[in-house]
Parts: sequence; C-alpha cells; structure tokens
Amino acid sequence: MNKQNFPILGLFLFVFCLSTVSYSQTAKGGKKISTDLLGLFFEDINYAADGGLYAELVQNRSFEYNMAERHEWNPFSYWEFVSPGHSIGYISVETKSPIHPNNPHYVEIDAEFIGNYPQYKGEAGVGLKNAGFDGIVVRKGEKYNFSMFAKQLSNAPINFLIRIETPKGEILSQNSLTISDRSWKKYSAELTATANCDTAFLVVLAKTKGKFALDMISFFPEKTFKNRKNGLRADLAQMLADMQPRFIRFPGGCLVHGNGIGNMYRWKNTIGPIEERKEQRNIWGYNQTAGLGFYEFFLFCEDIGAKPIPVLPAGVSCQNSGGTHVIGGAGQKALCMDDMGEYIQEVLDLIEWANGPATSTWGAKRAAAGHPKPFNLEYLGIGNEDKITAEFDERFRMIVKAVQEKHPAIKIIGTAGPFHSGDDFDKGWQISNDMNVPIVDEHYYVQPDWFLANQYRYDKYDRTKGKVYLGEYASWGNKMKNAIAEAAYLTGIERNGDIVQLASYAPLLAKKGFTQWNTNLIFFDNLNILPTPNYYVQKMFMNNQGDLYFDKVVTKEESSNLLAASCVQDSKTNDIILKLVNAGTEAKTVKIDLTRFKGLQTKAQIEVLQGNNDDENTFDNLHKIVPTKLAFNAKSKFNYTTPAMSLTVVRIKTSK
Repeated sequence: MNKQNFPILGLFLFVFCLSTVSYSQTAKGGKKISTDLLGLFFEDINYAADGGLYAELVQNRSFEYNMAERHEWNPFSYWEFVSPGHSIGYISVETKSPIHPNNPHYVEIDAEFIGNYPQYKGEAGVGLKNAGFDGIVVRKGEKYNFSMFAKQLSNAPINFLIRIETPKGEILSQNSLTISDRSWKKYSAELTATANCDTAFLVVLAKTKGKFALDMISFFPEKTFKNRKNGLRADLAQMLADMQPRFIRFPGGCLVHGNGIGNMYRWKNTIGPIEERKEQRNIWGYNQTAGLGFYEFFLFCEDIGAKPIPVLPAGVSCQNSGGTHVIGGAGQKALCMDDMGEYIQEVLDLIEWANGPATSTWGAKRAAAGHPKPFNLEYLGIGNEDKITAEFDERFRMIVKAVQEKHPAIKIIGTAGPFHSGDDFDKGWQISNDMNVPIVDEHYYVQPDWFLANQYRYDKYDRTKGKVYLGEYASWGNKMKNAIAEAAYLTGIERNGDIVQLASYAPLLAKKGFTQWNTNLIFFDNLNILPTPNYYVQKMFMNNQGDLYFDKVVTKEESSNLLAASCVQDSKTNDIILKLVNAGTEAKTVKIDLTRFKGLQTKAQIEVLQGNNDDENTFDNLHKIVPTKLAFNAKSKFNYTTPAMSLTVVRIKTSK
C-alpha cells in the first residue's frame, strides 16, 4: 500500500452495513446465510495446470504432443536428441507396443556407438534433453525425483546417467540407473541440486550400446504441497490454501464440455496410474496431461478443508466449438442417444468413486489410489454455461433424473448459460426449476460499473425457487477499480447469502506469456507469483466469512452505489465481521451501530486494501497493492471514514 495515501485510522474506528431490503430477524440471531458461500473455481486455462499448479517439471513427458493441439507441435516437441562425445544413435516415435492404450506414443533409441574420443567435449552417450515449461527451476540443496518407464530392446542391460544441467552444460546433479527388463518397467532416481538455476535441463543419457524404449519421463520437486506424490507446486497451492476457500469447483469451465464431443472431459481418463491416463488437447489450444486429475483435485480439497465441486458435461459439447481446431464439427454437438445410458452410468460411477465404500467397484479404485475413506461429495455440477438447446434439455433432464433417483442426497447444480440474462439464462432456470434442481450456476463477465449498479440483483430473487451458484464472474480487469467494484458486489452476495449458496471468481490462475484470458486472479511464472488486487479482495472476504447476516448495522449520509457494506457473524467464534467498500475518489464517513451485539471485546482488528483507480500489481512491482492490518479498540457506536477506492474489513470479538 502507498503509505502517504493511507488515512489516519486512529481518528476513526469502524464499519458499515448498507440497508436496502429489510429482512425479518431477531437482534440475536440474524439471518442465516450459506456456510459454503465463497470458494475457488479452477480451470486448466492459461497453463494453470500443466506448467502451473501441477508440479511436473518435464514438458511433453510421454511424447503425446501433436499437430491437433498446435500446428507446430509433434511428439518430439520440447525434447532434444543428444549424442555428446561424438556418439552415434538413432531415435524414432513408435506406437506398436505402448505401456497402455491411453498413452500410445513412446520413443525407441538405438545407441549404436558411445564415443570415446577425448578431444570431444562432454561425457559420451546417447539420449534426450528436456527444458521443461520455459526452463526448469532448481534450488541448491533441494531434492528432485526422477522417474521413467523403459524397456530393453537389445540383449544386454543399459546403463544411464540422469542429470540436471545448466544451459552451459555444467552438471548440477547426477545419478545412475540400469534398465534390464524386456517389458515396460518404472525406474526412479533422486537428484539433489548443487546450485541454483532458473533455466536448467533434464538429461537422460545412455552410457552403453544398445536399443531401448522410453516413456513417461518425469521430474518432480520433492517439496510439493503437503509433500504429495504427483503433487502440486507448493507456493502456488499455498496461495490458494491461504484464501481459506469453502469449496473448489473443477475442472472448469469450458474445458468441461470441450471442443466437440470427442473432446469432452471424461473423469475416468484422469484417475489411476499416470501412465494409464489419457492426454488430450483442451479447448484452450494446448495439451492436457491429466496428471492433475480428479483424484488430485479431491485430495487438494481435502488438504485445505474445501468441499469438492466436480462439474461434468451435460451430454453436449461447448457451443463455441470450432474455429481452427475443430474436433467433431463447429458449434454445440450432442452425444448420440444410444450412448446416453453409458454416459449416465459414468456420472453415477463418479458419485460411487467419491462416496462409495472401499468394497464397492469404484470405491475400490479410490482406495487403491491411497484413499480408502470416502471423500464425502456433497455437490455435483451438470453442464457448464451451455446453450440451452433441445438437445441439451433432453440430456440434462435424463442425467438429473438418474442422479436424483440413485443419490437423492447429492445437491445437483444446474446451468443458466454464459450471461446474466437472456434466452439461455431464462431457459436454464426454467429447466432446473422444473426438475427441482436445488442450485443453478450463473456466469457473467462485465464492466466494473455493472457490478456497482447491480449490487442489489439478488435482493429481488424468488426465495421459493432454486438457489444460486455464481460460478464465474469478474469485472474485465485487474486494476484497483476492478477489485473494489467486485468487493462492492460481494457485499450484496453476503447480504443475499440465503439465496446465493456459492460464489467463485474466474479464472483463477494464469502463467505469464501463456494466457488465453487476460483477466485472472493470480498470475505467475516459474519463479514468481503475482497476486492481483482482485485476489486480495477475494482473500479478505474468504478469510472473514460468517453464517449469520445482520441488516441496518451501518448507515450512510448519502445515497450512492459507490458505497457498500455487509455485516456478518461467525457463530463458531462469535466474531462480528464488517466489510466496508468505497469505490469513489473521496473518503466517506459512515455510522456504525453495534449496540444489538452483547459482550463486545475492546481489542479488534482492521484490514484495509487501498489504492488509486488504475493501480495494479505487476511482475516489476509484485506488492504495490497489498492490504494492511492494524489493531484498534472497538466501540458499540462510532463513525468510520472509508478511504477512497478501498475495502475495509473489521473483525470484532464478542463474549459467547
């Protein structure tokens, strides 16, 4: 925060809760609101998974890249065939005898001659080198776990050196292993970096003559989030954990229904051993390894105390399918009705996989992966901002009916198209209400002024119909004015937490230089994480959720959409939490009345996010906009001056 713009907080003390609609409530109880209100949306867009949250350091580890993903790609992409020391060898991509049909490509290498000429620089051998995702970052003293699948194709065993090298060929670590089996087998080695390097290479070098096959060449930092195998990048995952989300929605987004029927996200292809998972192009135009699959998503939710919300296709593909990467034809396509029985069973199998006992067919697969206890799935999304066609309508109803009959306790989430209003929106709500679907997913990306003008959108919703999941929203920008407009809107979400069950900003993650969507919550590269002002707004709200809403706590002297507030209480801690938003260019004073709350504690905490309209964090200035925390003494009545362009959170303890 720019300190010279920060107000003298000692002159003021406290908070504001706007009143527009009066709800029947007692001073003690307040209005009950969702305990799952604010969470995260994850989609593999902007290299959010591979090269991002998923900690794998090798790119194209199983040689599955192809021209259908990008016209310049092929199975050798991001690999270099190396034969130092004047060695001689040959390489080819094969498909005749893969590890698994889901992973059809692998390489065969014939190390015909291992050089022994001292005049040639570098240790002799034949093999491969990979630069990862824009370079491999290693740190001195840290351990890295290498693995590969290999099989011997000639008579004698083959010795290998596994290395971390700098661009100049300096060796930062190496280990050796020998393959001696004529069938596919997994081999592993551990390497410890002797120096820091931001642009390292992984080198796999055969040291003896012979022919062999390689696949699934993997390189992971040992320090993943919670030290999970096949785990997540620790610093990125921690940024998400620090938000304390109540839920995580995955795997998307438009990724769910995909670019044509053949590209729909099928959850069964993403579980089990990674060498048996099916890679495919995602709708955003690059490869998706499925290394971060449903098991890893559910495990991450469990690790951070968030409820999992998987979203499955509704039997149709994305209506935006087409363009230069057509898979299955342009526009929305629907599964053949003859295939719907099998697909509906796939949906039901997911629920059994997540919640069934370890003795059940699919629960046993979860247990075999290392999680015998159920994941306790509560929510399930069907469809993602689909165009509400007759084909969608028919298939959605079939899926919902089957889930309702087989698993009535599961809370189904329907879909109401990609906009905040219009034909798809109306039809989506109508179908969901006809089917008694308890929650409907709304999506909208709009300008900041829309959020300010529509803070009371949900005050008018019919409380007798389904509840709302605001599954994707953002204000088209990552400047301070965008974040504060979203903060104002979030006060309305809290005020209407009786009808809004869930809400999540989108998209979540974006890798620098690899974005397909330029408004995102967190940007990152291989070294740095750039939290946006929008991130801090979301974090401040998520860190301070309540389950009771109180009206008429804060009043303002003038009517303006630039001022917004909410007041909630956490019944577990008894803390009173106020959020005050000023989206204007001048400081404004509001009045706070907390006399209805008994046992106010003197010591309280205030957190303020403040800046100028166009301020934003950049990779050159990662922390230009950050919240500031201060302690202060609480009172039952006081005035509070909200700084210009700011979000203030006040948290006050009360005696129980």
